[in-house]
Amino acid sequence: MIDKSNEPMAIISQASIAEIIRKLDNDEIRVNEELELMLQRHCHVEVKLRNISKILPSMNLIREEGEKFRTMIDKTHSLAETVSAKVRQLDLARSRVCECQSRVHDILDLQLCSEGVATALKNEDYEQGAGHVRRYLLMDEKLLERTAADDDDDVSGGERMSIAGSLSTLKEAALQLGSVVSRKFDEAVRCEDLASVERFFKIFPLLGMHDEGLEKFSLYLSSKLEETGGKNLRLALEIKCNDDRAPVIYADTMTLLFEGIARIIEVHQPIIETYYGPGRLLKILQMIQKECDKQMKRIFGEFMKNRSIHNKVQSINDYNRIKPSTSDNKNDKPDPKFLDLLLGELTLMHTRAELYIKFLRRRIINDIEIGSQDDEQRQQQINEFERMIKNSELCHIMQEILGAYLALERYFLEESVNKALGMDILEQDQQTSSMVDDVFYIVKKCIRRAIFSWSIDGICAVVNMSCGILEGDYTNRLKNRLRQGYPAGYLDLAQAYNALQTSIQQGRLQASDTEYGRLMFLAYLNNADVSIEYVETLSKSLAIEIDSAFIHMPHKDRGKIESCLAEMKNVTSTLRSVIDYGMEQLRASAVKPRVTPWVDSFLSVNHQINEDQLLRYETDEPFVQTLVMNLEGLLQGFKDSLTPSNYDALVGILTSEVTIRLEKIVLKSTFNRAGGLILDKEIRSLASYLASATSWSVRDKFARLVQIATILSIEKVDELIDYCGADAIVWRLTPVEVRKIAALRTDFRSDDIKRLKL
Repeated sequence: MIDKSNEPMAIISQASIAEIIRKLDNDEIRVNEELELMLQRHCHVEVKLRNISKILPSMNLIREEGEKFRTMIDKTHSLAETVSAKVRQLDLARSRVCECQSRVHDILDLQLCSEGVATALKNEDYEQGAGHVRRYLLMDEKLLERTAADDDDDVSGGERMSIAGSLSTLKEAALQLGSVVSRKFDEAVRCEDLASVERFFKIFPLLGMHDEGLEKFSLYLSSKLEETGGKNLRLALEIKCNDDRAPVIYADTMTLLFEGIARIIEVHQPIIETYYGPGRLLKILQMIQKECDKQMKRIFGEFMKNRSIHNKVQSINDYNRIKPSTSDNKNDKPDPKFLDLLLGELTLMHTRAELYIKFLRRRIINDIEIGSQDDEQRQQQINEFERMIKNSELCHIMQEILGAYLALERYFLEESVNKALGMDILEQDQQTSSMVDDVFYIVKKCIRRAIFSWSIDGICAVVNMSCGILEGDYTNRLKNRLRQGYPAGYLDLAQAYNALQTSIQQGRLQASDTEYGRLMFLAYLNNADVSIEYVETLSKSLAIEIDSAFIHMPHKDRGKIESCLAEMKNVTSTLRSVIDYGMEQLRASAVKPRVTPWVDSFLSVNHQINEDQLLRYETDEPFVQTLVMNLEGLLQGFKDSLTPSNYDALVGILTSEVTIRLEKIVLKSTFNRAGGLILDKEIRSLASYLASATSWSVRDKFARLVQIATILSIEKVDELIDYCGADAIVWRLTPVEVRKIAALRTDFRSDDIKRLKL
């Protein structure tokens, strides 16, 4: 009997055994593969082992040689330590010997200096005495004092007393000599003995009195500068009004002051560098600049008083304040003509001050770079100089000069431009009126005067003023005149009769006024066109002049200039809008009223003709010949009166009007194929004439008409697919328009047109 209770367990055990057998088979396969790989590398491993066995004897030899080398290095190191210790001992001994020799020399020199100073003071040989003091100052006083206090047997008591006495004597002699040199320098200054002044000035650094010497010499130079400045100012105040230099006498006085300071620096900088060392020019300049500020304040005060600058600026401000509210204040406003010379003097004063500051900056920077090797210290000294200039009275006066100049320049510019606009006349046979040349002459003069001031802020201000006036008063004057329209004349007898009756009632005839109005309208249209050219030329020339005047312009200032010059593009845009406005006026008054009846005569021409009529039309072309003749007459009336650019613009307007009107008229007519061929020829003849009348392209304006003529001149309706189908070139007409135009052909069936797949 079979026990069935263990059957599931038997089944599970058999499955597990099968899995284990499978894993063992896989492991056996993997192990066999690894053994196979190891057996394949057996030869390689044996070769490596044989090579290693060959190298082993050499390794033993290398090890022995390495041990010998290490032993040798240890011995060398020990020997080097021993030698270096002895070298250090020798170096210490040498340094002590040198120190001892130096101390001995100092002791000997100390005694000689002590005796020499006493002798020099007795003989008033201050240079020699100062030389002994300088030698004493170069000694290590603390070392000498320690030597004098030393209890060593090598230094006897008498020697110690001698050293201490010499030190005391030299200290007293140095103080006494410094006092004597200072007193002698002051006496030389009072006596104006320049040779003695320079003599004692050279002695101060030998006594270690650098700062005192520089201060006294600076005060002396300042006193000479004060004397010369006062004399020059008195001479300036005594000059007659009719003298040639009277209009710029204060600028000349400032120039003499700056030249005097520059001469002082040129003459005395070599002496200062030789005896005091480089890097000390800034200290001298700080004291001289104080005197320069005093003199500048006096000169500027006299200038403001005698030129009545405050009164002029105040009167201009009062005039500008009441100008909008009153109309009869012409007698109260200053005459800009009398400001021209004053503006020139103001810019000259500012220019000379800028030149002076640039001279100082160049000299100070060179002196600092020579005298200081530390970049940080050098930059600190340069910053100190810049702060001194920025906080100086000279800089404040320059700001006042610039402020007064800009206030007067604005008034001069505005009033001169308004005067030029008010005196505008049109010369015979001239395309432009006088205002264009006059206004741009004034603008160019003012901007160039600002460039001459050497002030970036001043240049930007005047350029902005000029752009504002050109965009404002000047452009408004042009637009106001164009706004009156172009007097085109009378288009029919009724209009002429009515105008004649109106003229009689007003007591005057308008014929001459009408002709003058036409000429002025065209002249102002030309004024706008020429002004664009002037603005562009002025912008380019100013950029060149500013670059040549400011060769090393900082990036920040260059950005200001470029921003201001970019404003001139806005002026050209405004002027172009004026031209566009004038052209629209011309279109409405002179072009459209004439073109309309000329083109409308197309309706009176039959375009459903036979072959005989076609041949006659090809030789005669009555419509297009008449139209071209009329257009030629119209253009000839403007050709000599307009600039080339405006004339081309007029031809463009005329072309647009002709094509637009002709397209409308064509759509009101009917054609057969012969009539379509005639239309195509007429359009091409008209396009050829207008293209020859201008340098601009008119092809684009005739594109739709040419395509209309093409549709009306085809032989079969199916040919339209080749012209306006999906594979056709750029087509200006829509499918609806194509069908509408094709319907004008009386020989085309409407069903055929509708079936077209456009």
